[in-house]
Amino acid sequence: MPIARLALDVPLDRLFDYSAPTLSHQDIGKLAIVSFGRRRQVGLIVEVVEASEVPAAKLKQIEFVIEDGVRLGADDLSLLRFCSEYYHHPFGQVVFTALPPALRRTRANLRRAATIERYRLSPAGEALTVDQFAERRLGARRLLSHLQASKGVSTVELPALGDAARRALKLFLANGWLLAQPAAAMAAGDARHDYKHLALSTEQAHTYSEISSQIDSFAVWLIHGVTGSGKTEIYLRAIEDVLCVGKQALVLLPEINLTPKVEGHFRSRFPSAAIVCLHSVVSEAERGKHFLAAQNGTADVVIGTRLSVFTPLPRLGLIVVDEEHDASYKQNDGLRYHARDLAIFRAKQRGVPVILGSATPSLESYANASAGRYRLQRLAERAQPDARLPATRLINMRAVRGGSGLSAEVVDALRLRLQRGEQSLVFINRRGYAPVLFCPSCAWMAPCTRCSARMVLHTRTGSLQCHHCGRSAQVPAQCPDCGEQELLPVGRGTQRIETLLREALPDARLLRVDRDSMARKDAWTQALAKIENHEVDLLVGTQMLAKGHDFKRLTLVALLDVDQALFSPNFRAAERLFALIVQVAGRAGRASLPGEVLIQTMVPNHPLFAAALTHDYAAFARTELAAREAAGFPPFVHQALLRAEALQQRALHEFMQRAVQQARAAKPKVTVYEPLAPAIERVAGKSRLQLLVQSRSRQQLQEFLRQWNAQLAAADERRVRWAIDVDPLEL
Repeated sequence: MPIARLALDVPLDRLFDYSAPTLSHQDIGKLAIVSFGRRRQVGLIVEVVEASEVPAAKLKQIEFVIEDGVRLGADDLSLLRFCSEYYHHPFGQVVFTALPPALRRTRANLRRAATIERYRLSPAGEALTVDQFAERRLGARRLLSHLQASKGVSTVELPALGDAARRALKLFLANGWLLAQPAAAMAAGDARHDYKHLALSTEQAHTYSEISSQIDSFAVWLIHGVTGSGKTEIYLRAIEDVLCVGKQALVLLPEINLTPKVEGHFRSRFPSAAIVCLHSVVSEAERGKHFLAAQNGTADVVIGTRLSVFTPLPRLGLIVVDEEHDASYKQNDGLRYHARDLAIFRAKQRGVPVILGSATPSLESYANASAGRYRLQRLAERAQPDARLPATRLINMRAVRGGSGLSAEVVDALRLRLQRGEQSLVFINRRGYAPVLFCPSCAWMAPCTRCSARMVLHTRTGSLQCHHCGRSAQVPAQCPDCGEQELLPVGRGTQRIETLLREALPDARLLRVDRDSMARKDAWTQALAKIENHEVDLLVGTQMLAKGHDFKRLTLVALLDVDQALFSPNFRAAERLFALIVQVAGRAGRASLPGEVLIQTMVPNHPLFAAALTHDYAAFARTELAAREAAGFPPFVHQALLRAEALQQRALHEFMQRAVQQARAAKPKVTVYEPLAPAIERVAGKSRLQLLVQSRSRQQLQEFLRQWNAQLAAADERRVRWAIDVDPLEL
């Protein structure tokens, strides 16, 4: 009798056997509903075998198989197995991390997610003209215009045309003006189109030619291009190549905020292609549909954030990882995977190219390119003929009196741009009003009672907030320790800088862009529209504005309080600061108007700034890589962290000491360090410790981690929550 072995979303690294008399190997990769303990659960059929170690009398039977939903192929399962083994995370939890929420639920919540249907005008529809519809019939006019221009429309594209166009689709179908194009019709060559191309610079043309000549085979291409050098145009050309032979493309972006603009650009460039987005802003129902559309082959291009790397793509021809250096590609809880690294594994698995792009590549990628493992392509000039890299200048804040945080040079430069009708960006990577509320009498500083961190003052809400656990509290009327009533805000955040700028430049139309001001669902879209319509003179923001945006009239960037990163204990601090400076500075002067960058600093002689002033990433990378090699840091060694947290400190320390003993008892060929507290030792009431292990051999480290992980799991310690973080970015 056939036995189905299922992966379930439970913290146990094993499969579960169920009786399945009607199943065969053809059912592998499908979802099924089963009884697990006292509840019903969705499971993925991973194997179908003839026998089980579980007695037949104890085997439960599969309740039913979901035939019209998820269907993972052998390559998809192989990717998930690799992810489970490399990152030492239970296979079932890997599987259900990779699936959209709407497809993880039991029978009551699962619905058949329709595949994308594409419609084109019928002969009767082709005879229509826009003038045949009254002006008030905006939806019908818009839909017809789109159909005529794009030679078709998919159900995924309809929301972008508005609700009226969606309603008009029913009218068009009822009158026979549309023909449905079945999924099977999207064969090789159907995506051909007379695409409009931008002229390529000499560097762009060379890079595209190199990639295009090997578009049918696996290679890792690293495009190191300065900001504004036209990396996106190369991505589009390479995607066009694979679409024209009937293949699919996967495009990974580091942040959700970048997806609307990129999606619009791609839809404009590829009007006849079915493009879907996968990220958390898309509704759960739509994400489920988009996932199945990609799996069924009816989506041509998938655009998404890190989780999209798992999307099944039967016709995969190319993977693009934009801003490959970005730390957001690394998941920092649960399944702690790195999407860029999985994208490279997946490309090799499928024999397709993967393009990594960045103005400031990660030092791991740059080292691989320097060693010849990746194929490096450089774009040293901006793509637009009149565009030049911005002039960069340091402002020594040691000579600035007063504590406002804004130098006279910055204010004067902002005022000049305001007079010219140009836009400016003031960047400070800290939200809120001030990071510390301070008592001048007794030196009390508002602490978070649940974390070993200070509360941040937010004047707009009149509250203190912890940016680690989310705790909020009212601002005290007086010091709780000594009764002092004059409590002072110390330091600066976006809110405080916004207040100072409104006082200094009262005529400026100012917009603050941070997680607080952009909390509403449509806030970011509205903000972008205002910026692009020149309804904003001055932007104050955090990393949300640091990359991927192209504001034609933005000519000045001022960076405030960047020095704090130089004193971080994380060995990656200098790399991250350099990347941040280059990315933020790259927003200035991207069109014909010249740009300028002003960096306020207390340490103007730091060598990092010397490289930033000349936009010399290669010099910075050489220096930093030499320092890391001498110190024994990645990419010259491979690391893993055992992270643990618990409410009881005693239980935490006992667990960690036992972990050290187990690690060293095996006499491993890896270095096992002593447990240490992270920078923030306590979060949400839980104490934290971490234990670093490293080796120059990735294989030896993985062999050690397999044995160690099994020993830790066997202890069944329930007072401590722990996880192994392979290739950690945060120490």
